[in-house]
Amino acid sequence: MRTSFPATDTGTAEPGHRIPVAVHTPDPISRAGVLSQLRPHPTVEVLDDPGARAGAVAVLIADVLDETTFSRLRRLVRNDGARAVLVVGQIREAELLAVIECGVGAIVWRHEATAHRLLQAVLAASRGDGDLPADLLGRLINQVGSLQRSTAGQPGTPRSGLAPREIDVLRLVAEGMDTGEIASKLSYSERTVKNVMHGLTTRLHLRNRAHAVAYALREGYI
Repeated sequence: MRTSFPATDTGTAEPGHRIPVAVHTPDPISRAGVLSQLRPHPTVEVLDDPGARAGAVAVLIADVLDETTFSRLRRLVRNDGARAVLVVGQIREAELLAVIECGVGAIVWRHEATAHRLLQAVLAASRGDGDLPADLLGRLINQVGSLQRSTAGQPGTPRSGLAPREIDVLRLVAEGMDTGEIASKLSYSERTVKNVMHGLTTRLHLRNRAHAVAYALREGYI
């Protein structure tokens, strides 16, 4: 079970567009397995050289999250400009928000990393969408709620304003609605919904839609 931000068609990419994908792991068996699962799909261009390439999706595979993994994530997203998919065996409670704030928008459990599931995550990341297992979304909401309670009433706690329509869009994104569903629900055009998301993520320096939802939860907007 997974939750997307938003959940959109995962079977196709833009016509004529192939998504460059680089796989990062020190384990050659894991690398070979992921490459063999992604290569057959016509919308994916698997990169033999995992070096930096603008617009690429970086699939990072790890059993657990340690400082080496976090450093690699930060480098891939912030320095190389990649859109990251994290395939991981486990995430501790204290690590989840840090992963989102590193810029990871799509997370796949290693035991669920089938060809179809990996493709879903790659396509979501390439669009700038979020794609989290449903159990992780619940943990994220609980963790952010705890942070809210621990900082409530503290002087000097920063809070950046969100416009009412930004809150409306984020609330529906958090419920898993896709762009078309949000547009229909709010009587907006799909372009308007996309512009709202782009505007708030740019203004608040948020890395993707999952990060935007985490921010809105943390700040008490939704």
